[in-house]
Amino acid sequence: MTYYSQHAKVWVSVDCIIFGFDEGKLKVLIGRRQMDPGRGEWSLYGGFVAAEESIDEAASRTLFELTGLNNLYMRQVGAFGSVDRDPGERVISIAYYALINVKDYDERLRMKHNVEWMNIDELPKLYSDHNEMVRKALKLMRQKLRTEPIGFRLLPDLFTLTQLQKLYEAVNGEELDKRNFRKRIKEMDFIEKTELIDKSGSKRGAFLYRFNRRAYNEDPNFKL
Repeated sequence: MTYYSQHAKVWVSVDCIIFGFDEGKLKVLIGRRQMDPGRGEWSLYGGFVAAEESIDEAASRTLFELTGLNNLYMRQVGAFGSVDRDPGERVISIAYYALINVKDYDERLRMKHNVEWMNIDELPKLYSDHNEMVRKALKLMRQKLRTEPIGFRLLPDLFTLTQLQKLYEAVNGEELDKRNFRKRIKEMDFIEKTELIDKSGSKRGAFLYRFNRRAYNEDPNFKL
């Protein structure tokens, strides 16, 4: 028996907003669209949901195809379904954002997929409603960053306090008072100071820190 035959069929896709942090800037991974309609336009990376997949599985597969990385931090942004959003067919897209450390991304994969990191405040006009997806994803990430230490997903395992502050400034789009920021950081038991020193910025160098997940799980009062 055929069900729902009286209803029109629509396509379902996923689009991935992949955030990275490099050289003090929040970046998004975009590329030129390789298919019609919109061939050659700047676009997020995405794909259609297969019949045997859930939307979360489709997003995870898409992210792995692009980055080669598993177990990425990924959250759903929402559904985008304007009738005229895709001139090819009636397509409803579920957007997800993911956070990766830029240094973990294999340069060969980036070149294979012909994508590049673009500063979020310098994004060009993207295909269809992809700019709206990025704006909504950034808003959600900012909200999450205030209550969960998701920013560490964008940093290397060892980082300086300057790097950490620049990350929060890049995501929030505003400067933070250095003294107040460091005072708050030192109150967090899950940010551990190591004996290692990074001398890439000056001869004196700066101590390197790391995120202690176990200590964080024992701290119910995190807020920055």
